[in-house]
Amino acid sequence: MKLLEPFSLGSLRLPNRIAMAPLARFRAAHGKIATELMAEYYAQRAGAGLIISEATEVDPRSAPAAPARPGLFNAAQSDGWARVTERVHRAGGRIFVQLTHLGRLAHPSMLNGSAVPVAPSAIATKGPARAGQMCRGLPAPRELSLREMPRIVDHFASAALLALEAGFDGVELHAANGHLIDQFLRSCSNRRSDAYGGSPLNRSRLLMEVAEAVCAIWGVERVGVRLSPRSSANGMSDRNATETFTCAVEALDQLGIAYLHVVEPVDQKRPLVPGLRRRFGGALVVAGGYGRDAAEAAIADDTADIVAFGESFIANPDLPERFRRNAPLNPLDRATIHGEGAAGYTDYPALAAEREGCS
Repeated sequence: MKLLEPFSLGSLRLPNRIAMAPLARFRAAHGKIATELMAEYYAQRAGAGLIISEATEVDPRSAPAAPARPGLFNAAQSDGWARVTERVHRAGGRIFVQLTHLGRLAHPSMLNGSAVPVAPSAIATKGPARAGQMCRGLPAPRELSLREMPRIVDHFASAALLALEAGFDGVELHAANGHLIDQFLRSCSNRRSDAYGGSPLNRSRLLMEVAEAVCAIWGVERVGVRLSPRSSANGMSDRNATETFTCAVEALDQLGIAYLHVVEPVDQKRPLVPGLRRRFGGALVVAGGYGRDAAEAAIADDTADIVAFGESFIANPDLPERFRRNAPLNPLDRATIHGEGAAGYTDYPALAAEREGCS
């Protein structure tokens, strides 16, 4: 299988072309600190060519009482992630951290001092925010001023430096699914008329400033970006997605980052992936409901270099081995995707464990 062939991602040699997609699991401890349970979870999945961590917050205003999404804006959080990377490396894996700023998706209760969430424009999202174990409606955010933009970039840069200290192999910037950078990219959430709004190039400005700052720390060959041009998650849309994302991808190509991670359904009519592929010289990672056969076809016909799997990796810690043997997959327990404890997190059996149980 081509999916199981090695691949060189910049200076990183991957044993296969299977990535573990970033998956929010809400298992971090108080203080948004990665735990030993999280270390076990990621180490179990070290057979992936590349693990991309769950979205990890860079905003230091994010309150310890917020949902159990991990952070990377202080030394304690870096130390927690260092335990994760050590376990993954000991198991033979490679792991990038996905860095994000929630922007308007942060409920005031998730922020220190109940601060108002920030965004490119004062436009509320239509979706709910997860706060603790509750979903609450989101208020209209406060529009970021021009003088605040360097601070946003600095948050990502500081997190990237902490990620380096924590032993990660690289960084992925979350510019998808309605998070802050995506809010700047898309016309539905960005109504600015200054240097960060209006044209697709201006709306790409924050993405590029963040990418440049992170590349200055890591080098371009250890930085990737995730985009979701078609996603309507969190009320997102764009009046001309082809123009918007072609512009962003061409700018990222000029910067020379290691990979582009595009989320688009595998059965998307009139897909954008082929056009973006032609405009980007680095590696292309695709995600969007791929199964084994569809992923193999995407690699074989050069649609992509790597395929990322999400839910199938939750339920199958040994997913690459199952693909190699064409073995059946464990079913996913959706009720335990988000929550606490090991149930539905580190207790899914691997093939070897299943055999031992039957002997």
